[in-house]
Amino acid sequence: MRRILLAGVSAAAVVFTSVTPGFAQNLAFPIGEGAFSWQSLADFTASHQGLQGQELTIWSPWNNEGDATQWESVWRYFEQATGVTVRAGSSPNYEEQARIDIAAGSPSNILILPQPGLLADFAAQGALSPLGPDVQAFIEQNYAAGPSWASLGQFAGPDGTVAQYALAYKQETKSFVWYSPDNFAEMGYEVPTSMEALMELEAQIIADGGTPWCIGVESGGATGWAATDWIEDLMLRNYTPDVYDAWVANEIPFNDPRVVDVINQFGRIALNNQMVAGGTAAIAATAFGDSPLGLFTVPPQCYLHRQASFIASFFPEGTVAGEDYDFFYMPTFESKPELGSPVLGSGNLVTIALDSPAARAFIDFLMTPIAHEIWMAAPNSAFLSALTTANLDVYSSPALRQQGEILTGATTFRFDASDLMPGPIGAGAFWTGMIDFLGGRSAEAVTAQIQATWDAIK
Repeated sequence: MRRILLAGVSAAAVVFTSVTPGFAQNLAFPIGEGAFSWQSLADFTASHQGLQGQELTIWSPWNNEGDATQWESVWRYFEQATGVTVRAGSSPNYEEQARIDIAAGSPSNILILPQPGLLADFAAQGALSPLGPDVQAFIEQNYAAGPSWASLGQFAGPDGTVAQYALAYKQETKSFVWYSPDNFAEMGYEVPTSMEALMELEAQIIADGGTPWCIGVESGGATGWAATDWIEDLMLRNYTPDVYDAWVANEIPFNDPRVVDVINQFGRIALNNQMVAGGTAAIAATAFGDSPLGLFTVPPQCYLHRQASFIASFFPEGTVAGEDYDFFYMPTFESKPELGSPVLGSGNLVTIALDSPAARAFIDFLMTPIAHEIWMAAPNSAFLSALTTANLDVYSSPALRQQGEILTGATTFRFDASDLMPGPIGAGAFWTGMIDFLGGRSAEAVTAQIQATWDAIK
């Protein structure tokens, strides 16, 4: 492996990794060994000959050492199969660099971003190439909640025609409630499988002299985002996906009675001092990464914490998944079975910004189970896949497998709403509005102010 500066694709200040293809000893897992879907790699190899000597440039959000190394372990197999040389890069300001490259007319072949809104802008500019109806059909038929994932990558082109421009890869999920198995066992609590049972558990914890929830939403300039995740999860558990979509697009106003209702449902917990460790006043003052620590105190300061899969990295050093902590799917209402099993989360979208045969082949590669399983199996990875043909047995830990099962069991997947809304709303008025709500403003007043901000930017 050697380090080079790649001129012409993403400013010369960006360091890319280049490897010489075709060396099996560089592969993370020997071909043919383990529970991987090796036949999918063999089939892909057989159907993608004639690419030897071509180059493929990839720009992605994976710039920390762990993600970059694990991502590299995936595209090495593409090199091995095709003879294409991959040059993959990223930087801490990867979104802005992507904008610069698009504007300069020198993008990478493959562009991967976790911002659907930004990619929609690029598609409208004519800067992305449609992937075609076959890719759309593949996503709809082979991803859990496939139509949800397909629609996430569908944008209007420069002539207004909507097409499939992106394929989802490496998903994250947020619909988790974390707890301590020891604390549950000591008190005789059971994991709730419905929202009604969760409410009963809350009441029992209070009756036993405990506090149900730890909540913290302080995050510097982004304070409030953790509260918006609560609203998004509750929206999916109270109303149909089309209501969620209309809310995200402001096709219904932010102060619609259904939105007000959901915020007040969050208030049932967050505005009740008996429900939250430290009381309501502590929520905005407690860093989101510190808030779950109450699960691990003796006696516990709380028994439940709602947060995404990444929160385990903030748990005390030495704690062990499945022993010191565990999680369960944030349940749905038994009284609303028509809503199915929705999952809130985010993910990365793979697009073609500079078309080539190698770029098309790479999209085909990412539709194989092996392209998902290699990262699923990486030690210490946080990779989850909604691809139903990938073998769950290769996940590197029981916790990851459990998260993967929740993802592949979803009947609906929806992207984080605040990430889809315009910046002044999703990363502005929505965040601050939730802090105002925690500070005592009514849900009606807060949502009216958010809608007024939205009206002002239209």
